[in-house]
Amino acid sequence: MRPAVAADAPSVRALVRAAYAKWIPRIGREPRPMTADYERAIREHELTLLFVDGELAALLELVPHADHVFIENVAVLPERQGQGLGRRLLAHAEDQARRRDLDEVRLETNAAMNTNVALYRSLGYRVDREEPYLGGRAIHMSKRLET
Repeated sequence: MRPAVAADAPSVRALVRAAYAKWIPRIGREPRPMTADYERAIREHELTLLFVDGELAALLELVPHADHVFIENVAVLPERQGQGLGRRLLAHAEDQARRRDLDEVRLETNAAMNTNVALYRSLGYRVDREEPYLGGRAIHMSKRLET
């Protein structure tokens, strides 16, 4: 793993587009991460790249706050999904929160992304609230950490 740098923006964008493409038919539009400004995200957020056999396979985008770390994005290439990379990145997010002496990690996902919601639940995340979002439902989740 390594932090993303400005030159990584095209690769980051390509990975995210590939990772989220399967959700377009289910939610009826491109998921928000597919339209993000990754040049800006690399400058303003903490973007970590995960490589497998020397190739970019997954990424984690974090936004630290005073009382929690927000997981803006976890993306894994389709051919690498199911190999534990997402779980590894989520554990890294929790480690980053602990490093800051924070005891909470938060994220938001689309209710239609049911496999993601199930993964987060299996890792100890709870649903804090649901709300309408662009014709669907946004699910806000969090996990309390032992520090």
